[in-house]
Amino acid sequence: MTEISVPDADAPLDEATGVFVDHRELLFGVVYNMLGSVADTEDVLQETWLSWTARGGGAPLAGVENPRAYLVRVAVNHALRRRAVISRRRETYVGPWLPEPLVGGDTETAEDPALRSESVSLAMLVVLESLTPLERAVFVLGEVFGYPHAEIAEVIDRSPAAVRQLAHRAREHVHARRPRYEAHPRVRREERFVRAALGGDIAELMEVLAPDVTAWTDAGGNRRRASLRPVHGRDKVTRLLTAGRGGPDHPVWRYRRVNGDEAAVLFDGDAPFAVLVLDLTPEGDRVRGIYVVANPDKLAHLPGAGGEGWGDGQE
Repeated sequence: MTEISVPDADAPLDEATGVFVDHRELLFGVVYNMLGSVADTEDVLQETWLSWTARGGGAPLAGVENPRAYLVRVAVNHALRRRAVISRRRETYVGPWLPEPLVGGDTETAEDPALRSESVSLAMLVVLESLTPLERAVFVLGEVFGYPHAEIAEVIDRSPAAVRQLAHRAREHVHARRPRYEAHPRVRREERFVRAALGGDIAELMEVLAPDVTAWTDAGGNRRRASLRPVHGRDKVTRLLTAGRGGPDHPVWRYRRVNGDEAAVLFDGDAPFAVLVLDLTPEGDRVRGIYVVANPDKLAHLPGAGGEGWGDGQE
């Protein structure tokens, strides 16, 4: 008796799953740089996955000549819709808002895939928050990922001329707030800064901080005595840092890369308490921006101090 071969109904979906996994790193980078939130990015990727697997009655690859372009388009449009949700959430947010940090390995090890060359610094993400959603999408696709205007036009369903206008406005706005410069090789300022801040060394802090330094503390109303607005100027920032504002009794720091920059992670016992990112002057010799993410909701994706890969901390 001849055995009849029955086609595997799951084969198209299995192949589509492999394609999605192959592009997941790219999709994460694009969406995260548009939203500044790991949690929202993961939600958008889930929505993208559902849209992808539902396509073609369970055969997503049918009729798709360029799966990469198709997936980016779906993810970007889901992200644009998610921006409206984030904007409503921001209206009731307590204190300054900072992006959710991407914490990678230490400076001596290879970086996490999400923190490769496409990673945008925390300071730049703050600037991108002031763009319109479409301007930000165009800036991220063009300036960060190198998409030409014609491809961006297909992704966001606009004409190439409209994309050029959006790109021009976005670049002008970003460069006005954060001019381009050749970055000086980074000096390990984090350890010096942390030692001075924890030790209340005012003279050392005055030397490290730029005169026009600004400090942002994002606690979302969940940390005792956190500043509810940005603090500007070296004198005020120094007073803020030496005032003893309710941090851990026995802090432990671990130095890591956050969004591609050297940074520090503060632990209270085993739990992540805050992520500290320093933005240096173009010369690399002073700190001009201090970004402290202390909202527990934004640190929930980080492992505890005893987690694999943290190494030995410094108290």
